[in-house]
Amino acid sequence: MDWISIILLVLLALGVIGNNATVSIAVAILLLMRLLSLERYFPLLEQHGLQLGIIILTIGIMTPLASGKINPSSFLEIFTNWHSLLAVAVGMFVAYLAGKGTVLMSQNPLIVTGLLLGTIAGVTFFRGVAVGPLIAAGILAFILQFLPK
Repeated sequence: MDWISIILLVLLALGVIGNNATVSIAVAILLLMRLLSLERYFPLLEQHGLQLGIIILTIGIMTPLASGKINPSSFLEIFTNWHSLLAVAVGMFVAYLAGKGTVLMSQNPLIVTGLLLGTIAGVTFFRGVAVGPLIAAGILAFILQFLPK
């Protein structure tokens, strides 16, 4: 057994121990792909996986609107409640950070590895959600712009 499979098995174990289905399923799929010699699809996943994941996440977030659970009058209420206005501002800031994170992740694979490990630890031990690498990269990019290069 090679080191990559061992690392993936450890990550799978962490996902199971941490009772986190997201990490467990993702790692299990990657292990299965390796076992079935489907590694040729890894570059495709690397190139389009993040975008596809964001699309699926966005669909999940917008489904209540499409299903009618959120009605058009709710949009007007956004501008009458300071919590909602703050939510809009935070959403804009996080989207900005995620954009910066995407650029940083594409430019530096070593940072991606660190963010990945941090995200897996956060998901496994702190019951986090695996959207962390993108936001973490955005926060890191934001911080790095103020530090000497």
